[in-house]
Order: sequence, then C-alpha cells, then structure tokens
Amino acid sequence: METKPTFAQEQIRSIVERIERLEEEKKAIAADIREIYQEAKSMGLETKILRKVIAIRKKEPHEREEEEAMLALYLHALGMAPDSGGEG
Repeated sequence: METKPTFAQEQIRSIVERIERLEEEKKAIAADIREIYQEAKSMGLETKILRKVIAIRKKEPHEREEEEAMLALYLHALGMAPDSGGEG
C-alpha cells in the first residue's frame, strides 16, 4: 500500500527539484563563459587579466578604492611600491 506524500514532503521535493534545475542551468552558463574566455584567448587576449577586470567591475567604487589603498600600503611595506625604491 502506497502512502500519500505529505504537504511537507511535497514542499521538500519541490525545493530540491528547483535547486537541481538551477544547478543544471549554472553548469550550462559556466560552459558558455568558458567558451567566451576561449574565444578571447584565441583573439590574443589575456584571460587572467580579463578575469581580474571582471572582478574589479563587480565591486563598488569605494570598495575598490579601499582595496587599492590596502594593496599600496602592503606593497610599500614590502618595498615593492613604485615610489618605495624597492626591487619589485
């Protein structure tokens, strides 16, 4: 004798199926993004730099400025800043 699924079981099944569909879509999008990076690479573009540019563009201006200031501070402390007279 089969038991009828409860409302909670149906909710759980629905949530799981929605997540599974989104995971599949995410895989497809990731594959599309990889293709675009391959295209960029075949055009002679540096994909590492493109990824960095995209990461920078995702940030708010104040967040970017704060990060750049901290980077400059650390580089200066290590003698690697352009004006610090270091080797780097």
